[in-house]
Amino acid sequence: MIYSSAAEWRDAPHKRVVLFAMSGLGKTHVSDILRRAGSWFHYSIDYRIGTRYMGEHIVDSCIREARQNPYLREMLDKDAIYISPNVHTHDLTAVSTYLGKPGDASKGGLSYDEYTRRQAQFKAAEESALLDTGHFIQRAEKVYDYSNFICDTGGSICEWVDPADSRDKILNALSSNALMVWIRGTEEHTAELIRRFDRAPKPMAYQPEFLQQAWQDYLDEKAIAPEAVDPNAFIRWTYAAALAHRQPRYEAMARNWGITVEASDIYAVRTEADFVDVIARGLEDSVKTA
Repeated sequence: MIYSSAAEWRDAPHKRVVLFAMSGLGKTHVSDILRRAGSWFHYSIDYRIGTRYMGEHIVDSCIREARQNPYLREMLDKDAIYISPNVHTHDLTAVSTYLGKPGDASKGGLSYDEYTRRQAQFKAAEESALLDTGHFIQRAEKVYDYSNFICDTGGSICEWVDPADSRDKILNALSSNALMVWIRGTEEHTAELIRRFDRAPKPMAYQPEFLQQAWQDYLDEKAIAPEAVDPNAFIRWTYAAALAHRQPRYEAMARNWGITVEASDIYAVRTEADFVDVIARGLEDSVKTA
């Protein structure tokens, strides 16, 4: 770790942190607080994915759909209009809608082959965005004069890394530049995330092996053909299993590459000083358990 103690962290002239956790546990919340403090550069992995790596895929998909309408096709052919995704750090609708859900086309579902093709595109995009972190640390300091840096990762980071492999390319790149910090939630947090997802299911990115097994298990359990699957029913059915699949991967990332802080402590952060204290306590706990 780039900070070996709480004292070294507190005294560091350049504080650099990578937050990872399930979506909804406060990564973006605390990143916004630090950004507003004035000396922190906020690098959002999801925003980088949507604006740099997935934008062309999204635009091409929208153009294909628009060209089915004669009026829009003529406008596009005459360069009278253009299509561009609108991606915000707090609203990734363009990316998640493009990822889609597999199943019945009449209910908005994609074929499983198309769905996995888009999943593969997202995997490549997220890996690239994560590997861009070092570049943005340098850019934040040299171009924008920010002393401190926080990287707000997506919930699916754990799907693309091997925490047990000391040669893992992404984890080496991240941990050599910043302190890896896992925000650990409780069982109550997980239950609330599941309830929230059940009310408004959104597309997610999955490790290919996990997704293939989940898809086959769902088809077998429901005794249903792929083209008859209700897209929302499938992703609701998969969500809790996906959280359980991710939990030990997050734990291993924190154990082998960083530190752990509690979601309740992150929710309580209101100032930069609060955040510095939370990370210091996490480093102290890490030293005690080493």
